[in-house]
Amino acid sequence: MFEQIKEIIVNYVDVEESAVTENSRFIEDLGFNSYDFMSFLGEVEETFEITVEEEDVLKITTVGEAIKYIESLK
Repeated sequence: MFEQIKEIIVNYVDVEESAVTENSRFIEDLGFNSYDFMSFLGEVEETFEITVEEEDVLKITTVGEAIKYIESLK
């Protein structure tokens, strides 16, 4: 799943896949803005066939947290 998430991330921000780690923060480290992040989440929902709850999104700051959250919904 980590590899799939990295592939999606590089579609939204100008960063190399090799720079993305589970500890990478979406805004501070990867350069996401709120629009990029919401678009990214939309693609994640489609890719993994899940529905992300808006209040849960506020708690997700790192790639690893996103992976754990996605896994909890599957």
